[in-house]
Amino acid sequence: MKIICIGQNYREHIRELGSSVPGSPVFFCKPDTALLLRNRPFYIPDFTSQLHYETELVLRIGKVGKNIDPAFALSYIDAYTVGFDFTARDLQARCRKEGLPWEICKAFDNSAAIGAFVPKEKYPQGPGDLHFEMKKNGITCQSGHTGDMIFSAEEIISHVSRFFTLRTGDYIFTGTPCGVGPVAIGDKLEAFLEGEPLLRCSIK
Repeated sequence: MKIICIGQNYREHIRELGSSVPGSPVFFCKPDTALLLRNRPFYIPDFTSQLHYETELVLRIGKVGKNIDPAFALSYIDAYTVGFDFTARDLQARCRKEGLPWEICKAFDNSAAIGAFVPKEKYPQGPGDLHFEMKKNGITCQSGHTGDMIFSAEEIISHVSRFFTLRTGDYIFTGTPCGVGPVAIGDKLEAFLEGEPLLRCSIK
């Protein structure tokens, strides 16, 4: 399975990081060792002093596809959840400055926390009309609506499938809205999709 992550997909988040709006979906991958499942705690690694959360809608791919037409892209999704794309922001700044790949700041162990999946049939409005939220220590820090995405789920699936064959069980993180920020030992994160709590994570 692959973990595919879309970057720079919400304008307000792009502004808060001082980036530019891309002309096509920007994506990178994480290895399966990045998965953090079943609400397990996240242990801050010793190589970063600026560990940030990024809350995202996650799509699960339900069948194999290559060069998928946007008109058929939604049929390749079988479930949704929310996830945390944990980011070593200090390492990311260095990678940006030096023009280096992002694996060390984005793809490290346990950097992709994923909640419980919900069958797509529960949300007949589709992935373009979903609200998700993240609370840190009970206070809302991120609140996003997928209608604000620069690139829709259909566009993302179609674009990524030009380069990679999508397989059953692959995950796609669709990007984070504004409100990203740091975590510290003792923090408790919760993420919700359409008001339903799907992911909890304690920071150790």
